[in-house]
Formats: sequence, structure tokens, C-alpha cells
Amino acid sequence: MDELDYLVVLIAYLVAGVIKGVTGLGFSTSCLPIMALRLDLKLAIPLVIVPSIVSNVMIMIQAGHFLDVVRRFRILYVSTVPGLLLGLFMLVTINVDVAKLVLGLVLILYALMALWQKPFTLSKASERRLKAPVGFLTGFINGLTGSQVMPVLPYLLSLGLSTSTFIQAINISFTFSSLIMLLGINQAGYLSAPPLLVAFAAAIPVTAIVYVGGKVRNRISSNLYQKLVLLFLLVLGGILSVKSLV
Repeated sequence: MDELDYLVVLIAYLVAGVIKGVTGLGFSTSCLPIMALRLDLKLAIPLVIVPSIVSNVMIMIQAGHFLDVVRRFRILYVSTVPGLLLGLFMLVTINVDVAKLVLGLVLILYALMALWQKPFTLSKASERRLKAPVGFLTGFINGLTGSQVMPVLPYLLSLGLSTSTFIQAINISFTFSSLIMLLGINQAGYLSAPPLLVAFAAAIPVTAIVYVGGKVRNRISSNLYQKLVLLFLLVLGGILSVKSLV
């Protein structure tokens, strides 16, 4: 890596840290495309995944309610594992660009509908019945496309959770999936000492940025926060769609 490479990495970390701190989402989603402008994905992915996990943990510490959330959604989290493994296996048989395009369009459609209409709320019975299917589908889509937000994010939004509980629940899901992905890229031989040293060195400033962003988030009303999350989904859907077409 030369000086320009390091500058691009720094910019990516700063932008992603701010977005993660304010919304509680989107570190990898916003960081990876910026790095990919300059770096090969085999180098960019290890640079992203370690600070992503660190930023998730920072958000989880700020949000609280960890044990309560784990108990409530443990079936959801465990169900992501077989889905993730199946998604990674299906990578060799499915056109990933087509999968990303479909996912991007679904995200755009969902975000527009949710912004236009009053969000629906699932009953307690529906919450229980959907935990395992939502977890499995989230893992499958993550393994196939790299996106961790569908359908777990709209599922959690539909439960009427407080902002802190929602952020804790979604970030536990992100962290669990990221740890499994970390093991996967290690097995694939993508982890090496130089990018890992950069990634671990970035953990300190990323943590500071996410912490400050979290203070800003705590001053935002629940209604405004939900709109910010939906706008994030809209942007994410656009990024996925454009990338798959290009």
C-alpha cells in the first residue's frame, strides 16, 4: 500500500465511523465501497471487517440491554448460521450480480413504502413465529450478497422497539454474522499481517468517532431516527443496484 492507499482507507474509516455512530448501522456498507475505489476487494475486506466488529461492540456498549436482547432474539441469531453457510455455498451456483440487484430493488421499495406509509407493527405471536425464518433468510442473503440488513432490519423495526433496544438487537446480529465471516475469510487465506495491523490500528480512532456519533444519536427523536434508518436503506439499495449493473 502506498500513501494514496492509506489516505483512501483513512477517509473510508472517517465516513463510515460517522454514519455508524449516528445511525447505529452501515459501517461495512459505507466503508467498503470507498476502499474499493482504490484497493482490491481481497485487501479491502480484511481492512473493513475488524473495525466493523469493533464499531458494533462500541454501539452495543452504548445501547445497553445486552442480556435481555440476547434472551429475546436468541433463536433469530442462531438461525442465521445455517442460512449464512448455505448462502456462501450458493455463491458458486448463483449469479451474485443478479442477487444484489434484486436485493437492492427490494430495499428501495421497502424504504419508499415505509417512508410513505405508517410502519406496521407485528403481534407477539408473529414475532415468535418469524424469528427462525427471518434469521435464516438474513444469514442466507448475507452469505450470498454481503448485506446484513435484510430481512432482519424491517423485522426489528416492525416490533415497536425503543431506539436503544433496536440498535442493540441489530448490532448483535451484525457482530455474530461478521465473526462467522471473519472465520470464513481466514479459511480462504485473505487474512494477512499487514492489513490486520492497519485494521487494528484503526480501531481506536474508529471507536472514538462512533462514540461521538452515538452522543449525537441520543439527542435524536425516535421518529427522526427511524426516518434516518429508512433513508440509509434507500441509499444502500441504490448502491447495491448500481454496483450489480456496473
